[in-house]
Amino acid sequence: MPMSFSFGQLLLVSVSYLLTLFGVAWLCERGFVPQKIVHHPAIYTLSLGVYASAWAFYGSIALAQQYGYGFLAYYMGVAGAFMLTPVMLQPILRITRTYQLASLADLFAFRFRSTWAGALTALFTLLGVLPLLALQIKAVADTVGILTREPVQETVALAFCALIALFTILFGSRHIAAREKHAGLVFAIAFESVVKLVAIAAIALYAIYGVFGGLERLELWLNMNQNVLEHMRTPVEDGAWRTLLLVFFASAVVMPHMFHMIFSENLHPRALGTASWGLPLFLLLMALAVPPILWAGLHLQANTAPEYYAIGISVASTSRLLTLLAYVGGLSAASGLIIVLTLALSGMALNHLLLPLYQPPANGNIYRWLKWTRRALIILIILSGYGFYLLFDNKQALSALGLSAFVATLQFLPGVLALLYWQAANRQGFIAGLLTGMGIWLAGNLWPLLDQSGNIALLVLDMRMTLNDDNWHLTAIGALAANVLVFALVSLFSKTSAEEAGAAAACTLNNVSRPQRRELQALSPQEFASELSKPLGAIIAQREVEQALRDLHLPFDESRPYALRRLRDRLEANLSGLMGPSVAQDMINTFLPYKSGPEGSASEDIQFIENRLEDYRSRLTGLAAELDALRRYHRQTLQELPLGVCSLAKDREILMWNRAMEELTGIPSENVVGSRLDSIDEPWRNLLQGFVELRIEHLHKQHLEIHGQLRWLNLRKAVINEPLAPEHSGLVILLEDLTDTHLLEDKLVHSERLASIGRLAAGVAHEIGNPVTGIACLAQNLRYEHEEDAEVTEISSQIVEQTQRISRIVQSLMSFAHAGPQQQVEEPVCLANVAKEAIALLSLNRESVDVEFFNLCDPEHWIKGDPQRIAQILINLLSNARDASLPGGTIRVSTSATEHQIELAVEDEGSGISKEIAGRLFEPFFTTKDPGRGTGLGLALVYSIVEEHYGQIAIDSPLDSLKQRGTRFRVTLPRFQATVEQAAPD
Repeated sequence: MPMSFSFGQLLLVSVSYLLTLFGVAWLCERGFVPQKIVHHPAIYTLSLGVYASAWAFYGSIALAQQYGYGFLAYYMGVAGAFMLTPVMLQPILRITRTYQLASLADLFAFRFRSTWAGALTALFTLLGVLPLLALQIKAVADTVGILTREPVQETVALAFCALIALFTILFGSRHIAAREKHAGLVFAIAFESVVKLVAIAAIALYAIYGVFGGLERLELWLNMNQNVLEHMRTPVEDGAWRTLLLVFFASAVVMPHMFHMIFSENLHPRALGTASWGLPLFLLLMALAVPPILWAGLHLQANTAPEYYAIGISVASTSRLLTLLAYVGGLSAASGLIIVLTLALSGMALNHLLLPLYQPPANGNIYRWLKWTRRALIILIILSGYGFYLLFDNKQALSALGLSAFVATLQFLPGVLALLYWQAANRQGFIAGLLTGMGIWLAGNLWPLLDQSGNIALLVLDMRMTLNDDNWHLTAIGALAANVLVFALVSLFSKTSAEEAGAAAACTLNNVSRPQRRELQALSPQEFASELSKPLGAIIAQREVEQALRDLHLPFDESRPYALRRLRDRLEANLSGLMGPSVAQDMINTFLPYKSGPEGSASEDIQFIENRLEDYRSRLTGLAAELDALRRYHRQTLQELPLGVCSLAKDREILMWNRAMEELTGIPSENVVGSRLDSIDEPWRNLLQGFVELRIEHLHKQHLEIHGQLRWLNLRKAVINEPLAPEHSGLVILLEDLTDTHLLEDKLVHSERLASIGRLAAGVAHEIGNPVTGIACLAQNLRYEHEEDAEVTEISSQIVEQTQRISRIVQSLMSFAHAGPQQQVEEPVCLANVAKEAIALLSLNRESVDVEFFNLCDPEHWIKGDPQRIAQILINLLSNARDASLPGGTIRVSTSATEHQIELAVEDEGSGISKEIAGRLFEPFFTTKDPGRGTGLGLALVYSIVEEHYGQIAIDSPLDSLKQRGTRFRVTLPRFQATVEQAAPD
């Protein structure tokens, strides 16, 4: 007795499988599946297996029985399209990702800037794929009828549609924007592809080894039935297979479910590269199973139609497991296609048929309205497919239904190719060609499906011909040829709008141009949100603006014109993914318009072109690549130029801000490029704006105070024409930093002054030397003549000592001025004694500030050096401390010691030293005293003497941080180490 199943059993199997599919998607959505697996290119590739619908699982066997090896066109056509990924699929993916286009209708509406183009595409796509939907429903209903042997097809079809509608709503319409991907759906469709591949492979293996007994016996059977092989070969040589190949080639792009999975659900562009060979491999495995199943059905003389041989030989095997696997494989293929197809069609219908006629009120939640409207459309589309299935009343085979759908969508292929490669195409030509092609399809292909007789008479070139299942390809080729001819002629003889030209430039392969740089009426993201709240509501508008800012990585207080133009474009793209390009374009143009100006007032957006060129760098070849390399070389030259370069457009928008400009101003280029000149920080704004307004072309040594320091700059400017708009003149400004040169000139002047002082010192020393020598001689004679007078002897000795000091001071001045080393005297020096002597000497000056000196130096602290030059250190430091002190102040001299060093400290309670001038105190001729009161040589001489003694000098100021007063000079010198035989001198 033939094996059969009850309706309840098959219903349970169907529900179980769909729940499994539901569970797989749910686990993925909830994050239970590792993201590494979900985002793997293999999952994306398997999800594209949705192409292999119930027609591939069942109908391709009937196709093989009718066209022989011509059935391979079903697999080879789409495989050929994927082999052309770089020139067809990748460019479309770039456009859809950039402008958030979710369907073929979105793509045409964007390219032709026409609501009608999108609406007609959506309408004809919906009408064209209804036979394909009916095919899936019919396949499931027929297989249930075969397995139950009961006429329950209509009930089964309705139940199946209800289950699929529920699943599609739950996991297909949870998100409402094209920028949001359905990871769970993609993973579930990939799982479905594996199921149907395993199922058809199992049936094929049973056909080879269970029916024929192995490959050898299959070959023997084929040799005995040469007519089977002849039938398989003949159609390849003479038949409609070329048309089949073209139809299935186009299906990779024009079929809505394929467009949705290839482009809308693509997570990463590189995954398409994997799919370019992965999907043909998957389809090859599916195709290998078709001939064995066909031959096994013929050998067993299965009592089913050829399209259901997979079920027939499974039933003949008496294996319930194989039969259920064959049923689940067909169920899986049908359910996967219906889910994706209705999801894609609902988005097209919503964006292009409903929203142009009715838009939800702004005071409601637009997101919720869009979501529930889309769910309602999903149910309506599935019910339309069910109605189409009932309309056929089981009169048509699966292959006829499938071919009708594929021929209908073939009429969109000219639009796709024109979109990529023909900028002259326009909306009038596209619409006229589409109406012509679809009209022929309706009359020559769809109507015969509905006609009881299965044929219709048409007049073609004054000849009457009957169109039926055998010559359907004539309708397909005739419709496509008429479509292309009308499309081309109307486009050539009609006018293309400026908007269309701009969109065509954005879509054309390897295009890097984009229309104009213009100023918006809204000048901040806050104003964007305020304007968009009128059609969207305040909350939705704020969300969309924030989302666009996040996409572009821009701050919410952005005000640069270039950035605002990018924000406007991004908002249009995001709203296009939400509501379709036609509605989005109308909304953006209405509420975020550009400022009106005289014709031709806008020029090309150079910043956009630069970014596009960077994106296209890896794709350019030949002369284009060489020109781009030359462009990059010249741009790099400008970027690395040691002069600051600022390029301005006619409207004073900054187009270039090179690295030297960044270093000079401290303003990063990303903060100013694309903004107006009047928006940069001070003091550069006044400097550059003032220079731009001047009629002179050169400013020499302009000084500018930056953070308390003066800088000297040279400025030059030149008028240049913008490269893509010669009628618009801009400016290029060059800034040269002369600060180092100016300081070097000052140093040279100082050096010359030092040289002059050296020459003067030599002359002064020579002139002073003779009188001093005379004074010394007179003092010595006085001492010898009055040896008995102790007072005279002491005075004369002091005179001689002071004349010797004068000689040493003059010699020190000459040595400093000549910058040459002098004879270094090294002997033990007691710092306490030197400090006492210096204080005594300074106390003789009664005209200076009255201060009190404290000598706190330890008498045990000795150093090794020249006592006279050490005294010069203390005299200069104490003199400066006294000059900085107030009357009645105190000055302390102290020492501290380590094992190898002595630190001499001079502290005062004076006005202190600011950090700005502390670093310049030891420069020659630098002084903070009033003119005539200081030469600026004292501390320079101190620094020189300390270095000669291998010491260091440091400044601590202020000592009192609250009162900001007091200074301490710390001089560190090597300590004198006395040996056992050598004690410190008394």
